[in-house]
Amino acid sequence: MNEATHSSYGYWGLVVINAAVFILFARSFVMLKTTRDWRSFGAFSAFIVALFAEMYGFPLTIYLMAGWLQRTFPGLDPFAHDNGHLWHTLLRMPGNPHLDIFHILSSVFIWGGFWILGSSWHVLYEAQQAKSLATTGLYASMRHPQYMAFIAILFGFLLQWPTLITLLMFPVLVVMYLQLAIAEEKVAAVAFPTEWPAYAARTPRFLPRFGSSSNQIATAAGGTS
Repeated sequence: MNEATHSSYGYWGLVVINAAVFILFARSFVMLKTTRDWRSFGAFSAFIVALFAEMYGFPLTIYLMAGWLQRTFPGLDPFAHDNGHLWHTLLRMPGNPHLDIFHILSSVFIWGGFWILGSSWHVLYEAQQAKSLATTGLYASMRHPQYMAFIAILFGFLLQWPTLITLLMFPVLVVMYLQLAIAEEKVAAVAFPTEWPAYAARTPRFLPRFGSSSNQIATAAGGTS
């Protein structure tokens, strides 16, 4: 590695701080009661650690691609930190990578995901306390807003700083969240044999049907109070 590598990476303190902040922030919005809960949150945490380890610690993806990058983009310093924003680099986008469309969309997905987590948490908590089915707030628009939130956050990070490890992890995590959602639905169908069929019939699993029902939107808006 050249001198630029040492000046742009190797900040393991930043790795620890950033990973801890995002993991603890996400943890504050989820309830971890079962082995399944811990497994899903552990996978999310592993993604976050892998991401920041490459963003500030050791740039494994850049290291593996360095030769190709230097041949394809003569004069490019692959270890300059801004060039770690690979979508920006590979598409030869001009200007500051922190201001390009990928970074902007990344922020939308990441903070939108955290907003979904925060907005759905108290609805689920109150439903569990009352031993009832969560059907208000965002749960009126989708059956699994928290899993949708985790997928949005992970996708946002891929837009901002893609790495080989996180690109491989992302589809695995999406499949895992789908499997967890299906498993939870089976439990809910047994626990709420009357309410669940009607709720599942009118409410999509992940993606809301925007505009398909003004009633559903009104319920989602009103149920968060």
